[in-house]
Amino acid sequence: GGPERAMQVLVVGSGGREHALCWKIAQSPLVSKLYVAPGNAGCAAVAERVAIQPTQIDALTDFVHSRRIDLTVVGPEATLVGGLVDRLTKLGLKAFGPTKEAAKLEGSKSYAKALARTHNIPSPDFRVFQSLPTALNYLERGAHFPLVVKADGLAAGKGVRVCQSAEEAREHLRDCLERGRFGEAGERVVIEDFVKGTEASVLVLTCGKT
Repeated sequence: GGPERAMQVLVVGSGGREHALCWKIAQSPLVSKLYVAPGNAGCAAVAERVAIQPTQIDALTDFVHSRRIDLTVVGPEATLVGGLVDRLTKLGLKAFGPTKEAAKLEGSKSYAKALARTHNIPSPDFRVFQSLPTALNYLERGAHFPLVVKADGLAAGKGVRVCQSAEEAREHLRDCLERGRFGEAGERVVIEDFVKGTEASVLVLTCGKT
């Protein structure tokens, strides 16, 4: 019954994706107040910016709880992997985004690859390495080029390299496993068969049934 009450919404993130979300959400007649944490200059035109970073899970949880935010829309992968949705759901607060467990599909390439293999989802063959000598040994004795070397975790799109030669692969492996260029994200590495084709991103929104 009755008309829905006006909602307070928080969008988490600071990229173009979050600007697009803010721009559209602000157009809804159901929204009385829109916040964005931390947002960007574009977001500022349609939402109130809040000085909290996407990785500050405690601060975001406190803000949503204290301001009685009705819906939190999470953009960044790191925030999802950090478990913000789980924290808010546990408090009975509504959040749009996958749980920490589901976000592991994006947070760990080896986890996603193993899941695909277990469930017979077509995916290029792969091997996982945590030690540089073992990975280099594989390059020497059995690797076919080109191949793809990937830092296992989130590396802001910089952790994946298509390698045409053993030299290129060695360099990227050293960046991950020896030089620590990608921090924790590069402590485990996936070496994957190279597949030529068209890259596509497909976004599917589901409630679990529909």
